[in-house]
Amino acid sequence: MLTGLEDITAATLVMVLLAGLAAGWIDAVVGGGGLLQLPVLLMVPGITPVQALATNKLGSVFGTTTSAITYYRRIHPDLSTALPMAVVALGGSFGGAIVATLLPAEIIKPVILLALVGVAVFTAARPQLGRDTGLRYSGRRHLAVALVIGLVIGFYDGVLGPGTGTFLVISLVAVLGYTFLQGSAQAKIVNLFTNLGAIAFFLPSGHILLGLGLVLGVANMIGGYLGARMAIRRGSGFIRIVFLVVVFVLIVKLGYDFVADWA
Repeated sequence: MLTGLEDITAATLVMVLLAGLAAGWIDAVVGGGGLLQLPVLLMVPGITPVQALATNKLGSVFGTTTSAITYYRRIHPDLSTALPMAVVALGGSFGGAIVATLLPAEIIKPVILLALVGVAVFTAARPQLGRDTGLRYSGRRHLAVALVIGLVIGFYDGVLGPGTGTFLVISLVAVLGYTFLQGSAQAKIVNLFTNLGAIAFFLPSGHILLGLGLVLGVANMIGGYLGARMAIRRGSGFIRIVFLVVVFVLIVKLGYDFVADWA
């Protein structure tokens, strides 16, 4: 049974579609689309936070699949790094999804907020970051660092989600040494697997509202295709600018949530 659409109003459905479209575009370029999708999903009558998180994963997997394929066809990302990283991230995301049903998100928000501030300052202070590929590690060490990144960020995606793609991009660029364009392309592959890992837990456990998730997925898929095409056409400089804007908005949103939680 396709659930989640029974009591939704036309206005809320339109907001869900617009949020899915915009989130798909943002995710395809730099990640962070959950910043838009989750708050809108929480406006759906009767939805619980866990259902919103789970349904968001179903919608997002359509966008990440579309953008990952688009990137792969046009710029051929480094699969020898992306695929092992993605497999480990899938396991991390599955574990994080289990924790998400037990752990209040408020515990994690202050840590993520501080991390985002650090990312913003680091990226803004280094204008040459991500313009040219200059891998910082090689061989097994390169793979080991990539696997650790995939596991940690995959776990975070399962627990909370928003900003996952952003953390993946900056890790691939700043830690491993890829360009923003290559980093975004590889991040989409990893992000696809983290979404699948979370869905592998949420779907059998009955937390996903299938009807709502599929509607969201169609909009996310269109946004993902358009975002990936624009990122490829405009290159690393464009991605860096969008990245900084998204990080700033994430900081404001999480900062507001943190203050509101303690008010």
